[in-house]
Amino acid sequence: MTPIAQPWIGGQWTPVASRAAADSIDPSTGLVLGQFADADVGTAEAAISAARRAFEQSDWAHAPRLRAAVMLEFANRVELRADELALLLARETGKLLKPAQAELAGTVSEIRFYAGLARTIFGRTTEVEPGALSVLSREAAGVAGIIVPWNAAAILLVRSLAPAMAAGCTSVIKMAPQSALFQTELLRCLTEIPNLPRGVVNFYSCTSSQPSEALVISSDVDVISFTGSVQVGQRIMAAAVPTLKRLNLELGGKAPAIVFADADPKAIAAQLAAAATIAAGQQCTALDRVLVHESLIEPMRDELATQFRSMAVGPATEPESQMGPQIDIANRDRIARLVDQARQHGDVIVRGEVLDGRLSRGAFIRPSLIQVSALDSPFVQEEFFGPVLNLESFREEGDAVARANATRYGLSASVWTHDGARARRVARALRSGTVWINTHNKLLPEAETGGFGASGYGRLHGAEALLEFLETKHVYEDIGRVKPNTAAT
Repeated sequence: MTPIAQPWIGGQWTPVASRAAADSIDPSTGLVLGQFADADVGTAEAAISAARRAFEQSDWAHAPRLRAAVMLEFANRVELRADELALLLARETGKLLKPAQAELAGTVSEIRFYAGLARTIFGRTTEVEPGALSVLSREAAGVAGIIVPWNAAAILLVRSLAPAMAAGCTSVIKMAPQSALFQTELLRCLTEIPNLPRGVVNFYSCTSSQPSEALVISSDVDVISFTGSVQVGQRIMAAAVPTLKRLNLELGGKAPAIVFADADPKAIAAQLAAAATIAAGQQCTALDRVLVHESLIEPMRDELATQFRSMAVGPATEPESQMGPQIDIANRDRIARLVDQARQHGDVIVRGEVLDGRLSRGAFIRPSLIQVSALDSPFVQEEFFGPVLNLESFREEGDAVARANATRYGLSASVWTHDGARARRVARALRSGTVWINTHNKLLPEAETGGFGASGYGRLHGAEALLEFLETKHVYEDIGRVKPNTAAT
């Protein structure tokens, strides 16, 4: 790793003109892990220009075999460095080491999946009448601006970058400052590939919003793929209006789990607790609400409380840790304030305390279990992005569906029952882009994900993600009616 992680623009490491550097902090210790160049608007504009030149002047968009070969080599290089990268991911973002290792394995799988699809982008031809052909081809949309978060710093990057590359787009990646060191090292695996054309992939990180805004407003950027909060997504939509560029947005979530009367609270409580505390609750698909049939409310409350009270919270790299830190002290304290306010809305079953002692310098807080019934409460309506789980009850199936759908979010949900017909019926009724049955947070490269409502639009993962980075062109050929000029021959 370089002493200061630099932007990669036009096929070379490029110092930021202002020479500004920012610290990357280990959230488990509060210590500085390293530094990255804090990009400015000039950096973003240089990256956009490099990507535009590469799209217009290189063969990248028209060479599917080259794209597939580069991506397969990218996957191989990530796989060779997976253990090293997973450790850096754990240290920089606080993700537990085993999940970090699993994320790197998923990243390799994701890249290879799209490498295969790169060679299967076919159009179609129709003879609409004798001698008249309609030829429809799929072409790369152009330059993709990819704005990625830190909370799943590998997989959320490649699930946008890999389909963009497979489609033939060139890319500018704005990395998250909280994961700049890791994402730089991950992308270093790509920069070292000799046959990657200069400017096809460019990246930088920054602490201010202006370099990101430069991507959104630029007329040389054709697609924006963004994962993050609803508020930032709304600002991106507004800023993109003048250029009418294509947007792919995965925004927030408030994932409910519906637990029916035939479920066993003791058997599923550990799975629900794990779903709520994945990435310390800092994942948009993390479980936020448990809607339990009224006959099970007491045993479910007791089982979840036991799980939360016994959960080992500690440093990301320690094998016994079951939940790591928040990304920083500010977010730890924000979650603590939210839990303090819970008494105004309902019952605090388990109050997550800020950890002291040897962990006091880290961003550690224990998970909280709250019981709030009012649908207009922020504990039902707002995404907290932390380890705070709300417990609710319902009487009938229709009531459960209505409660689950009563927020503006629609990213993910789960249904827990042994009744297969009921499970499928409820899954259809839920306004969520992903519904799991008897599990939660199962994500894979082959299956599309995305949101309904305020959770955004467009899809990533799966074959449909390619559509976010492709245009359809219609060429009409009226070859049967045009008579040759015999005099010219």
